[in-house]
Amino acid sequence: MTTRPARSLPSSYFERMYRADPDPWRFGDSPYEAGKYAATLAAMGDGRFPRALEVGCSIGIFTGMLARRCERLVAIDVSDTALGQARRRLEQAPHVSLHRMQVPDEWPGGRFNLLLLSEVLYYLDRPDLARLADRAKACLEPGGLAVLVHWIGGTDYPLSGDEAAEQFIRLMRPVAEPAQQTRHEKYRLDVLVRPGRQGTPGPDGRT
Repeated sequence: MTTRPARSLPSSYFERMYRADPDPWRFGDSPYEAGKYAATLAAMGDGRFPRALEVGCSIGIFTGMLARRCERLVAIDVSDTALGQARRRLEQAPHVSLHRMQVPDEWPGGRFNLLLLSEVLYYLDRPDLARLADRAKACLEPGGLAVLVHWIGGTDYPLSGDEAAEQFIRLMRPVAEPAQQTRHEKYRLDVLVRPGRQGTPGPDGRT
């Protein structure tokens, strides 16, 4: 039986992974990732987002897809090596800004219409996940979406995908509530909506 780490994984864990392999999770060529990307974009609806935040952008593959749906996109990751690849990949997308940050201690300023947390929450322990939820609640605009995507198989991280997603959803109430929850063979996808000033928005984040 795998013993889970008691604390959030440090930045050095991810830096070692990317230095050993430029695409350690096969973001570029995995059928699993390709299907997950398509499902994630579909879950966001057809609208555009004035300002979005992607937490854990890695080497920028999904970031490039998401950028086509955003007026401005802030993408952050804890690994300088991964961000180097992302910057090269997105050099023709000036509306995308990339930053090295380790959540929840570091967080970009401003408010967002979309928060994407894909395959990141289970790297945190429960106290850090609670602090991240506080960050999310403070910056999610009325009518905005928080999209969670997580592997539901076994992990050797502080939390499983289900544990992480369920805790985050619980902590986001009453600011945001689940509007869509789907379970695929290997991952779950949850879309939370913060009610807008004029009522609850549709899937594209607009009222």
